[in-house]
Amino acid sequence: MNFWFFLLLSILKVALVLVVFLTSVAYTVLLERKLVGRIQNRWGPSRVGPFGLLQPLVDGAKLFLKEDMIPAGVYKPLYLLAPLIALGCSLLSIAVVPFGEPITWRGVKLFEIADLNIGLLIILGVTSISVYGIALAGWSSNNKYSLLGALRSSAQMVSYELALGLSLVGVVLRTGSLSLTDIVKVQSVHGIASWNLFGGGQILAFFIYLTAAYAETNRAPFDLPEAETELTGGYHTEYSSMKFAMFFMAEYGNMITVGCVATLLFLGGWTSPFGDLIPPPQNIFVHALMPILWFVAKVFSFLFLYIWVRGTVPRFRYDQLMGYGWKYLVPAAMLNIVGTSLIMAVFP
Repeated sequence: MNFWFFLLLSILKVALVLVVFLTSVAYTVLLERKLVGRIQNRWGPSRVGPFGLLQPLVDGAKLFLKEDMIPAGVYKPLYLLAPLIALGCSLLSIAVVPFGEPITWRGVKLFEIADLNIGLLIILGVTSISVYGIALAGWSSNNKYSLLGALRSSAQMVSYELALGLSLVGVVLRTGSLSLTDIVKVQSVHGIASWNLFGGGQILAFFIYLTAAYAETNRAPFDLPEAETELTGGYHTEYSSMKFAMFFMAEYGNMITVGCVATLLFLGGWTSPFGDLIPPPQNIFVHALMPILWFVAKVFSFLFLYIWVRGTVPRFRYDQLMGYGWKYLVPAAMLNIVGTSLIMAVFP
């Protein structure tokens, strides 16, 4: 295959995924504002554009045009680097996520930027690095509220990352591979009965992953690093304009990535819940687009659950947060690994 053709197609894929991903981030914010508004018996954004659909564009323009203030006492190199690390890790992890059938054209997979046989390991590694962005932001801001928020976040993310990683071991044991495409293929035979959440017996692992994901992304009820009532804004107290927007985008980008990983590992990825009961469409374009629609629908359901929990569950106390992770989630994840190994040994 021509190298320049491969390079051009890869650049087009990256650009398209980046545009779709950042647009999804913007409209996830709108979705949250609308849903939380409904939960609290109010309208949410409804003035800018039809049904408030242009609100994300106005918010983005507002953040871009705001004055970019840098406090006098900050350590400038790390202060400027921290939001780049947070957003960079958020964008990098989506590169190994397959979001459709593994269709190739001239040797290039169309619905995945990078096809790696250790895709799951890459995502776990990149998300673990993102804590540096938050830790450096809190320290370099020279603000006690920012530092306290960063310390909270570092301890919280390291603690819950262990539970999150252990919850995925059962899925890897069942599949025998760290490739996200292989994990989906194992779940594609009998539809919903083959999904790891149901037929794979990983329902405990799913709920451990779900809880740890809330803590990993600093979302309610585990949003202690930026608890407004205690820390004014946590690690991004001293940030404004686009640097604040980069932290904001990183948080919602991580939400989408977590939803994509949950879909791939537990909900059958891009496969139909009906399995082989419904034959695949004959039209080649419909055959290529239907898996993407299933994938988007599952990720949307996960994000809906994310926002629903935020609107209904009160915030934990910090000692309860840490105790819950170490005393309950980590032992439960280990128990799930032992149970999955035992079942696989008895019924190979």
